Amino acid sequence: MGRAFEVRKNAMAKTNAAKTKIYSRFGREIYVAAKAGVPDIDMNVGLRRMVERARANQVPADVIKRAIEKAKGGSDESYSEARYEGFGPANSTIIVDCLTDNVNRTVSEVRNCFTKSRSKMGVAGSVSHLFDSVGLLVFSYDDEEKMLDALIENDCDVQELEVEEGTMSIYVNPVDLYKAKTAVESILPDVSFEVMENTMLPHDYVTLESDEDKEMWQRLSSMLDELDDVQNVYHNIKE
Repeated sequence: MGRAFEVRKNAMAKTNAAKTKIYSRFGREIYVAAKAGVPDIDMNVGLRRMVERARANQVPADVIKRAIEKAKGGSDESYSEARYEGFGPANSTIIVDCLTDNVNRTVSEVRNCFTKSRSKMGVAGSVSHLFDSVGLLVFSYDDEEKMLDALIENDCDVQELEVEEGTMSIYVNPVDLYKAKTAVESILPDVSFEVMENTMLPHDYVTLESDEDKEMWQRLSSMLDELDDVQNVYHNIKE
């Protein structure tokens, strides 16, 4: 199986197992985007794009509405982005992206997750150079030539395009994610995206062989998932 299948499988598993977490994640990101400008999707491009991503990930309309209304209500909550990198079982590599209103609390909580799973946090840049930052769109379609023409017409920096089992995966420069979305919709107006997001893809994957490594990875993954500040976890473990 190719990289497209691995990405799609992991994304679907994450979605099915943690819808509540995903809703919370997008709710916070929408709130931040709304606070960064006017809390109106017609006047705030960043907010409109975040809402489009949320809808593509099947986030309910009421979750989106609540986040925008919270920003309109003058809430003084303020969040900043934080990224932590480290090494997990079998020398796997892990990136943890957070949105936090208290960096000291967040770094302590994330470090605790690594420590209690016999893993180790690294310094900034110790892991991220082993990943590629890409915009990723996954949906049902199989005409590579027609899609590539549309992407080129929309001035998209296409890094890779794969079709596997009737599903197309498009990898673009992260800044071109919404150009690519427009290109796809020019061919498929009613497209339903399995994935539409900026993400980090590892150069290589590792397989956990021992039961102990598998147990430690499950512990680390579960602990990180329980932290409200954690928005995304990227790793190179082949699950």
